[in-house]
Amino acid sequence: MTHFVAGLGTTGTFMGTTRRLKEHNPAIQGVSFQPDSPFHGLEGLKHMGSAIVPAIYNPHLADRELEVETEASYEMAKRLAREEGLLVGVSAAAAVSACVKIAQEEAAAGRRAVIVTVLPDSAEKYLSERFWEEG
Repeated sequence: MTHFVAGLGTTGTFMGTTRRLKEHNPAIQGVSFQPDSPFHGLEGLKHMGSAIVPAIYNPHLADRELEVETEASYEMAKRLAREEGLLVGVSAAAAVSACVKIAQEEAAAGRRAVIVTVLPDSAEKYLSERFWEEG
């Protein structure tokens, strides 16, 4: 199974890419993710239940919706920097966290999967954040 995973901020990346991918292959699973709480530290992402929802957003396009924790995203940003040499921002780290969750579920079910996402930000504007020094 193939999954396209994208966070919900302006929702444009998720909506446009998912629509186009499904035109080519309707079996592709569009997976959206958002912060797990209205009070989160994931800049660029919206908690849809408490945010002004962009007019282009269609919640029915997602085959699945995930929630991502701020702390898990911070840990993933540090892990990607330390282990992979990728300096990504917190919304990109949240995307990887969502992909890892899907990969673990697919592996536990004995299925192979292709999981694709977009890393929408770099760490450049987050380097002064405290989470880099914690833990």
